[in-house]
Amino acid sequence: MSDSTRVLVVTSSILGTHGQSLGLAQSFQRAAEQREGVSLTLRDVVADDLPHLGLEELSSWQVPEEERSAAQHELAARSDDLISEVLDHDVIVLAVPMYNLGIPSQLKAWFDRVLRAGRTFRYTENGPVGLVEGKRAILLGARGGKYAGTPMDSQTPHISHMLGLMGISQLDSVFAEGLNMGDDAKEAALTEAHQQIETLVKAL
Repeated sequence: MSDSTRVLVVTSSILGTHGQSLGLAQSFQRAAEQREGVSLTLRDVVADDLPHLGLEELSSWQVPEEERSAAQHELAARSDDLISEVLDHDVIVLAVPMYNLGIPSQLKAWFDRVLRAGRTFRYTENGPVGLVEGKRAILLGARGGKYAGTPMDSQTPHISHMLGLMGISQLDSVFAEGLNMGDDAKEAALTEAHQQIETLVKAL
């Protein structure tokens, strides 16, 4: 690892500057920028406008690089570039809103390209094994209701399992919940989340 802690911040809000999860990411960014030895890369998967993964793109990964057509090179580059970005960083921060009890489809499209057999995990007779080592992840979740620790929280296990498939098992979570349950609840949740973010950044 270099002297600098390299942090990749992945945002996925469709609400632009009005997104509460983006606000959590910006809070992380502001705190990180005050620290020496921390470098940030920002990846907005909504602005990237990644399409859903299709067969043609999936097939391009199976073709040896030197044998790919121009179109296959272009398709494979989406995954190649995103995987390289993950591998080049020490900490992966995921700022995630909750849409209909799940993650945004744009974030799923990102995961569909960084979770790739032979690159970030491999299959064995005992099951899949992650190939991404020595990294940690931070989940910054913004939610209108209160779901953490309940069966209604489908996001956290899903994200944890997808990261684990790559080999990233250390996941810290900060949730701002109840944001649609009144102004007082919203203010209290955001204040607590920002404090937790500052604590996490200090520990980087």
